[in-house]
Amino acid sequence: MKLKLDLHDIFNKGHEIDRALRGIIDEAVQKKATLVEIIPGKGSGALKKKVLRFLDQKEIKQLYHRVEKDGDNWGRLFIHFRFDAPQGRRGRGR
Repeated sequence: MKLKLDLHDIFNKGHEIDRALRGIIDEAVQKKATLVEIIPGKGSGALKKKVLRFLDQKEIKQLYHRVEKDGDNWGRLFIHFRFDAPQGRRGRGR
């Protein structure tokens, strides 16, 4: 499953940007989406930097697997999620 967030409409509303980013991350976790596409747009690059700073927060960073910057379109980011089966000895009856 892939989710998409286009930030063009709220590019100058800081609190709404944070709320939208948190919402899409929470939705991805809830729905076990493997990919979230975030479109900050090209512009000056300030919004993309804000998105990357948001994603770099410790409590957010632990929710996803990795961030990929689109090599063909620098106004787009991909957030990859991995929902592996629990590891370790839990559930093995030991």
